[in-house]
Amino acid sequence: MNSSARKRRLTTAAATALVVALSATACGSGGTGAKEADDGTYTVWDPYPQFAKGSAWDKLLDSCGAEADVQIKRTGFDTSDLANKALLAAQQDNSPDVLIVDNPVVSTLAEAGVLTTTDENKLDTSGVDPNLLEAGQLKGKTYGTPIGANTLALYYNKEVLQEAGVDIASVKDWPTMTAALAKVKKAGKKGITFSAIGTEEGSFQFLPWFWGSGAELTDIDSSAAVSALSLWTDWLDKGYAPNSVLNNTQTTSWQEFATGDYAFAENGTWQLANAKKAGFDYGVLPIPGSDGGSAAAPIGGEFVTLPVQGDAGRYTTAQKLAACLTSTQNLYDTDTTLSYVAPTTEVQGKQMAADPELKPWVDAVKAAKGRTSDDLGTKYPKVSEQLWKAVQSALSGSKSPKDALAAAQSAAK
Repeated sequence: MNSSARKRRLTTAAATALVVALSATACGSGGTGAKEADDGTYTVWDPYPQFAKGSAWDKLLDSCGAEADVQIKRTGFDTSDLANKALLAAQQDNSPDVLIVDNPVVSTLAEAGVLTTTDENKLDTSGVDPNLLEAGQLKGKTYGTPIGANTLALYYNKEVLQEAGVDIASVKDWPTMTAALAKVKKAGKKGITFSAIGTEEGSFQFLPWFWGSGAELTDIDSSAAVSALSLWTDWLDKGYAPNSVLNNTQTTSWQEFATGDYAFAENGTWQLANAKKAGFDYGVLPIPGSDGGSAAAPIGGEFVTLPVQGDAGRYTTAQKLAACLTSTQNLYDTDTTLSYVAPTTEVQGKQMAADPELKPWVDAVKAAKGRTSDDLGTKYPKVSEQLWKAVQSALSGSKSPKDALAAAQSAAK
């Protein structure tokens, strides 16, 4: 680790951007005690509060600590709370040794000077799929390695499609997707459900269609972007999608699909267990691009990062812990627990061998794209907010898709 990393200081602009972006959902900032006085204790912060002491995740951390001959003090936070806690800890030179954080936050923390680069910390990322690694990159530098990924695709109800006379193999682009929805409605069934709520979830679900049109987040009122929002608006106008999408979270959208009445639902890998319990035969289709092929869906999942430390002597052990957590076997075990697709081709192969139903999800992850790609970095939260506001305006009928996106582009600047 070079001295410049140890002396790095938080940039005011990036720090402010993170606090503003996350203040709406962050919890209080009580003390957490990132460092123990005993040098033999290393701290790990993660966004998995659902995993209690004695869980498989907790045991994995302890085993990695044992390999490095140190004790692990682990704290699990809600995702939004974790980002703010990480920033505040860095300001106090009290960062955890290992920080596992939602991938869109990586570039913001990096720009704020919180994280070390992989050139500095020597984490091996050579086996990681390049598109997944991009989610943790900023200005040509990489700030961690993904622990796994999830993304979006289309679940479909085989019985509903069969009754409507729709061959799923015919759904290859937007015109054929819309034609399938028309057949489903004509047959007396419901078309597609998704989440268009006015939060990051709404942007997350709109992005595959946005990117599938050829649009870019640096130009959110382009003609391509308008075509994507027009697609969703037309689906609501024609009754192919319900008005409830305006308030649907990804969870309530899934609950609609689970009734068995809908032909399609846009949702993620995290619903696989629920899909298997739904009581009807289902399939998974990558979200089609406007002219065919698989649209890039946004990458979900976390990165293992090593924050900047005042004591450079801690880096060697922290690197060992991160390497252990992302080893081939541990990635396989962890990503199976989290319902994630692994970030490496090697482990993806093991996952598909154990569960062939993961094949469309692996394909979707390989086509996925980081929300902060193209060096959007700290600008992403503001762009995303304007995007979901545009979606809400257009779907509610208060503005045309063109006018809604024009207003969004102006506000994003």
